[in-house]
Amino acid sequence: AGLTQVQGQQADSLSARGPAPADAYGIRLGADLSRLLITGLNEDYQGFELVGDYRISEKFYLAAELGNESRRVNELLDNENDVNIQSLYDITSRGSYLKAGLDYNTYTNWYGMNNQIIVGARAAFSSFRTDLDSYSYFNSNRYWNPDGFQPGPDAPVELDGLSAAWIELLLGVKAELFANIYMGASVRLGMLVSRTESDRMPHLWIPGFNRVTDGSSFGVGFNYTISYFLPLY
Repeated sequence: AGLTQVQGQQADSLSARGPAPADAYGIRLGADLSRLLITGLNEDYQGFELVGDYRISEKFYLAAELGNESRRVNELLDNENDVNIQSLYDITSRGSYLKAGLDYNTYTNWYGMNNQIIVGARAAFSSFRTDLDSYSYFNSNRYWNPDGFQPGPDAPVELDGLSAAWIELLLGVKAELFANIYMGASVRLGMLVSRTESDRMPHLWIPGFNRVTDGSSFGVGFNYTISYFLPLY
């Protein structure tokens, strides 16, 4: 009888506190705010990115990003005291990209919290074109053109059918500001694994990857997101 009484008191205590919150599983969808901000502030850039993830276990999430970007790159040759500034090339690259992979939440939440400190990886692919608006011929012999390089043809050249694939490692955070509303940020390091280039020029900027450095396969990027979590079960 005493044991029955104790069990009854424990049940009443649990009932008064309410049930423990269960882990919610579902899909989270959002957008990258940083690309929208840069689009508004930089006339040489336009872009957007949609983000999403799906929880598959206590710590792991399937994750993906889908975006479209356009960027003008105008490389200038500056002589001493900004005299005789000349454009070496003026290009615009535009296209779409898709990234997909896994996120792992390293953060152990307190009771009732749903925040994340994420390490993750992505496989990424971009399909784009580059408009070569103008360029100059580099010539180390300055006899015929002492004040600059000889300009190329005036007609722009469209280089299409370009592509690139890379793998990406990321470190990020996601914090629940309100019920099911999350703010997030991440930094990313990408490494090119394949590319389809034009015989006219190498890749200088790849949508989703960022600037391509001569002699290096690495690139860096970031995003700053707002997203909504839809619990499914």
